[in-house]
Amino acid sequence: MNYDYLVIAGYFALMVIISLLFKKMASNSTSDYFRGGGKMLWWMVGATAFMTQFSAWTFTGAAGKAFSDGFAVLGVFIGNILAYVVAYLYFAKRFRQMRVDTPTEAIRRRFNPTNEQFFTWIIIPLSIINGGVWLNGLSVFASAVFNADIMTTIWITGLAVLAISLLSGAWGVVASDFIQTLVIAIVSIACAIVALVAVGGPGEIVSNFPSGFLVGPDMNYPLLIVCSFLFFVVKQLQSINNMQDSYRFLNAKDSKNASKAALMAGVMMLAGAIIWFIPPWASAIMYPDAAAQYPALGAKARDAVYLVFAREAMPLGTVGLLMAGLFAATMSSMDSALNRNSGIFVRSFYATIIRKGKAGDREQLRAGQITCVVNGLMVIFMAQFFTSLKELSLFDLMMQVSTLLQGPILVPLCFGIFIRKTPKWAPWATVVFGAFISYLIINVFTPQVVGAWFGLENLTGREISEFRTTITIAAHLIFTAGFFCLTTLLYKEDQFKETQDEFFKDVETECIAGEGQDIVDRMQRNKLGTLVMIMAAGLLMMILIPNPMWGRMLFLGCSLAIFLVGFALKKSAGLEDSSTATTSTSQ
Repeated sequence: MNYDYLVIAGYFALMVIISLLFKKMASNSTSDYFRGGGKMLWWMVGATAFMTQFSAWTFTGAAGKAFSDGFAVLGVFIGNILAYVVAYLYFAKRFRQMRVDTPTEAIRRRFNPTNEQFFTWIIIPLSIINGGVWLNGLSVFASAVFNADIMTTIWITGLAVLAISLLSGAWGVVASDFIQTLVIAIVSIACAIVALVAVGGPGEIVSNFPSGFLVGPDMNYPLLIVCSFLFFVVKQLQSINNMQDSYRFLNAKDSKNASKAALMAGVMMLAGAIIWFIPPWASAIMYPDAAAQYPALGAKARDAVYLVFAREAMPLGTVGLLMAGLFAATMSSMDSALNRNSGIFVRSFYATIIRKGKAGDREQLRAGQITCVVNGLMVIFMAQFFTSLKELSLFDLMMQVSTLLQGPILVPLCFGIFIRKTPKWAPWATVVFGAFISYLIINVFTPQVVGAWFGLENLTGREISEFRTTITIAAHLIFTAGFFCLTTLLYKEDQFKETQDEFFKDVETECIAGEGQDIVDRMQRNKLGTLVMIMAAGLLMMILIPNPMWGRMLFLGCSLAIFLVGFALKKSAGLEDSSTATTSTSQ
């Protein structure tokens, strides 16, 4: 009997329950559908902020890089940690204080309607590309686990994500992110504990890693790793703290909850950064031929190393739990993107351009649901396209998409929060200029060419990959960001200055939760508490799988830990005192 299928089926059943449980909360207005009405508690917002930086790529492409290169993979996640710290200190509360339902509405208030349209039609296509990368990564892994058809996996997962986003909007998306965070935590911690016991402790990993734990193989110039790390930190600071990705914090019920959510995401990223990669690090010692066990995957064979560890070292049912974690990681990123794109299209194009302000809230809600379906299908088709790119590893594919395509649009959307006096054409002109810089990097200033300037010869494949990332980020930081800053020299006040002044006044004015928020708080705790306890019951049933005693005890411990989380949420919902509700106006 294949217990892994039962585990996955149980996971999808839980996702359906989430959609149904939160469906009513998303049907009241477009604000509820697109951002939960700005009424969510910090631990829900923090979970979605954490999960939107997470995808199946972490367990596949990144795990493959950890298996072969050792410690160097942490550079990506250290950048995330520092970015969330900066968000906690500065950006998160200001994003919430923009007082909008969608990111492009903030762009309209900060810049002007022209830039709102420009970024609407840049953000949505890039989001579809990213969604395709995430879904493709999951399909590669699933096909290796169950010998399943990649296209079938793409369609089943894509349609499941679409259902969550369509039925329950932001409430269902964020609630599922919280549950999926717990799934990820269970898989990661359980696998890490078993890996450390099996390999003999962290010291054994460092001393016995085949290619040198800190530097890894194929590095004649270790300084390239340092440069890549430093510039990637800068890149992640922009990737997380920009108006495009501000939707993470628009859901929060007030400014303080937005900041606490950023801190929570940073702490979780810090705790998880090392835990996630203990199994692939240990596998490099325990199963050195793991990357060769799935030759059909071609250059992506090493991306299945997590599967090898779960199959060889973990009790029966863990592969299903791991796959549930992979589905969780992919679905959390995709459903957030679908929900955001629906809001962007409806608020910034349908309501303002097509209907010219005549569409009521109910009509916008229906338009948002239709947009969600169209976007979901486009992501599925994009994932099918990526299945033909077997010559690229998932890691390189993700890096190229994020650095070459997204880099230019992050500059004005990040710097525009604190650089205020820019001409109205500066944002879109900066993106066009940045696209030209990206073109030069791809076709002219290649790693080999730039390396020759510094006497770097005979670069290895890994060094070329690291150097390409460094060159791309450095070029956008110096030239693209420099271009945006220099436009301030051409700034002239115009008729839009009053709107911009109001925007910045709002950005610096604290949001306070409104009257009746305590009822919504209790509802969130109660519903999530119920879902978490259902999840704990499902995990408890896994002790019935015929495993050694230590395997059954492992599942029992996981179930107990999850149950305690659910019990605490249910108890806090009952103890919430309505007299503590703040009665100020919330926007």
